Amino acid sequence: MIEWSVGIAAVAFVFLVVFLIMTLRKLMATLAETKETLSDARKSVNSITDEAEDLIHEANKISVDVKGKMESVDPLVESVRDMGEMLHSATSSMKRTALKKENRKTIHTQETNDTQGKKEIHPIRIKMK
Repeated sequence: MIEWSVGIAAVAFVFLVVFLIMTLRKLMATLAETKETLSDARKSVNSITDEAEDLIHEANKISVDVKGKMESVDPLVESVRDMGEMLHSATSSMKRTALKKENRKTIHTQETNDTQGKKEIHPIRIKMK
């Protein structure tokens, strides 16, 4: 009876060891795949990082170029603004001068009846020289 118990225990121990060996082999294979996946991910991240750095450098170059071009256009914009102000000033003074030289008199005509019953006065402008 003890011999049978020892034999059953030995067989159970062998099955346990075989099961543990199979489990450890699967675990090792999973760890190897995980290591490979992490390695690929690291390479991809490094590649993306390099591309992002290149993109940032190019964006900085473009920004500096655009800033330089805007600074070179600023005097032109200022000149156009000044010209606009000068033209506005000139036309304003011409209008004032023209209005001063014109001696306008207004003669009112008789009141007319509108279709709605309102009376309106229509002025007539006569230019006197």
